[in-house]
Amino acid sequence: MTVKHANDVEAKNVTAGKDTKFQVLISSQEGPNFALRKFSMLPGGGMPRHTNAVEHEQYVLRGHARIGLADEIVEVKAGDVVFIPEGMVHFYENIGDEPFEFLCIVPNKEDKITIVDEESC
Repeated sequence: MTVKHANDVEAKNVTAGKDTKFQVLISSQEGPNFALRKFSMLPGGGMPRHTNAVEHEQYVLRGHARIGLADEIVEVKAGDVVFIPEGMVHFYENIGDEPFEFLCIVPNKEDKITIVDEESC
């Protein structure tokens, strides 16, 4: 069993992101099946088009963002949930005036992140 406060978990920069940090709240060493991460993007921040080798289950905590999901673009806000299948091209862009924050649950499998540039689509 693990109990801790999110404020006590180190926030790291998302390497390919802009003004985006993440925290691993429950790691693969703590949870046998899933890891729990929290992402935070400052206004104007985001993550580029990319794919992951694992699915994502997400819950928006606060803010307002545009998310690209394959060929569809959606706007999300606090209380929205998002499912991103493995391999789907997606991106994030904070379009609000406050941080955009969401929880992201991923299975404990090897993940490969691939940045997708516009020319390869």
